[in-house]
Amino acid sequence: MDFFDKLKNWILVYSLFLQCARGFYLPGSFPHKYNIGDQLSVKVNSLTSIDTEIPYGYYSLPFCKPLEGVKDSAENLGELLMGDRIENSPYRFKMHVNESEIFLCQTNALSADEFKVLKERIDEMYQVNLILDNLPAIRYMNKDGYFLRWTGYPVGIKVKDVYYVFNHLKFTVLVHKYEKSTVPGVIGDGDGAELITTDDKSITDTPSYMVVGFEVVPCSFQHTTDLLKNLKPYDKFPSPINCDPATVAVMIQEGKPLVFSYEVNFVESDIKWPSRWDAYLKMEGSKVHWFSILNSMMVITFLAGIVLIIFLRTIRRDLARYEELDKEAQVQINEELSGWKLVVGDVFRVPENSTLLSMMVADGCRILGMAVVTILFAALGFMSPASRGTLITGMLLFYMFLGIIAGYVAVWLLKTLNAGNTNGWFSISWRVSFFFPGIAFLILTVLNFLLWGSHSTGAIPFTTYIVLLLLWFCISMPLTLIGGYIGTQAPHLEYPCRSNQIPREIPANRFPTWLLVIGAGTLPFGTLFIELFFIMSSIWLGRVYYVFGFLLVVLILLVVVCAEVSLVLTYMHLCMEDWRWWWKSYFASGSVAIYIFFYSINYLVFDLKSLSGPVSAMLYLGYSLLMALAVMLATGAIGFLTSFFFLHRLFSSVKID
Repeated sequence: MDFFDKLKNWILVYSLFLQCARGFYLPGSFPHKYNIGDQLSVKVNSLTSIDTEIPYGYYSLPFCKPLEGVKDSAENLGELLMGDRIENSPYRFKMHVNESEIFLCQTNALSADEFKVLKERIDEMYQVNLILDNLPAIRYMNKDGYFLRWTGYPVGIKVKDVYYVFNHLKFTVLVHKYEKSTVPGVIGDGDGAELITTDDKSITDTPSYMVVGFEVVPCSFQHTTDLLKNLKPYDKFPSPINCDPATVAVMIQEGKPLVFSYEVNFVESDIKWPSRWDAYLKMEGSKVHWFSILNSMMVITFLAGIVLIIFLRTIRRDLARYEELDKEAQVQINEELSGWKLVVGDVFRVPENSTLLSMMVADGCRILGMAVVTILFAALGFMSPASRGTLITGMLLFYMFLGIIAGYVAVWLLKTLNAGNTNGWFSISWRVSFFFPGIAFLILTVLNFLLWGSHSTGAIPFTTYIVLLLLWFCISMPLTLIGGYIGTQAPHLEYPCRSNQIPREIPANRFPTWLLVIGAGTLPFGTLFIELFFIMSSIWLGRVYYVFGFLLVVLILLVVVCAEVSLVLTYMHLCMEDWRWWWKSYFASGSVAIYIFFYSINYLVFDLKSLSGPVSAMLYLGYSLLMALAVMLATGAIGFLTSFFFLHRLFSSVKID
């Protein structure tokens, strides 16, 4: 009996495990089932605008407030940094219960300040963002023959210098009937899960539903003032409300109140719960996006292959000729020929600002590792658009924990440059922990002061600042120091040749070699500029970015191209007897950041034409500068380390007395 009892228990555990695996959906939280009549609560997020890129709180405008008071929802670190402020709202539904002409509230008479702010928000095209069961409200519209999708709805509209507000909302909630299974299942809403078995009578008798869509149609409807007397919130309005989005009726007037109402209609849909985000991911021009990415991959792969073949043939020919000579012939040919063989006594000379170079390479490895891990997790679905803020939170956490890599690379590289001397390892580890985080913190602080002055929800709260500082000093810095200590114990790379006491004179060139270095950044930029457009459209135009699989492929191509470009440029400089390759190999691939920043300015001028105000422009340029700096550090580290290991391998293959 004991054996059969154990076998039964293992079968039960195994079946539960399989059901948990089946019921776990990567893109979002667990499904939440509702019985008929269960209350559904709508939440509100910050007001957003592509004209200003400055978010504001929903209740900064004279909207109806919940009877129980405004309460903040639990937000993760990424949501706070993105400016999301999710709060409860007065909109309430009952599952699968259609309601119409629901009176919400009548506000107080608009003051002069409220009237002014409301007009400004309408002029700046601010959108109201509602959330139901973690789904943003989506709005469909036909414009010039195109079928457009938007998340949220506008606060109001301006027609012939007259301002109108959308005060009536027509909601459509798409629901899918909960499908019962014959084995135990796991359901929940992300905060917890409960075990459901087929023995539960409530499942077999009462139908349950899951929310799979949330649509909104805003209207401007003039309510009859006389009918508002004795009406309480959620009472039915006495007269019919005709919601026509093509007409407007409620003008905003100082000293006059606003009346809000809504209606909700539930529609059963064939959309299954795992597919409910498909409506948000259907971006316009997706075919062009896929074709452009595929075309870019083919061109870059073909070009990189040609460069690699030519490069390897040239190196092999030089090495073959050099190794076939005897010692006397080598001395004679050294006097007659020029090229990389003549800088053998200077190629590994310690570069200028070697400490700074080690710091930048170390932080670049850290940023590159963060990007790879984050994109990989996002491609697997763990950081989908359904989980707001998880992408930013993941990036911060990965960056902090990869501090051990930054400390190790910085100390190991400095130890190699100093021929095994580990003096100053603590100092450089400490500097690395402050280098890029300090620059980012300075830029974010300046931008935060601008947002504080604008009373925007995009401003990082003081408590969040304290959390970031604690993460920096209590996790990131200690891990960087630990990585630095590990780097002191690791063996350094021995140079295959000694450096001469007197540096070799570098022949004069017909043109500045730095022009080649700066121009080399065009090739890495060609691998990512199409993807960069979609990423920036996601950040600044509110579009959903979800093709992380393609982004991972583009990142791999970028790494390959950066490595090859740096190799070619380093080899060209050595052939010109220029042994100062250290910084040039770094910026040969790192110069792609210059083109990214210029592209950001181009995007601001031509794609964000409506961006208004100096604060908005400074925010955009500040974040663009931070992004370009991070890309420079990552791509520069790729180019430098590739050139460094290549030259070590190259000169190790040469016979040296």
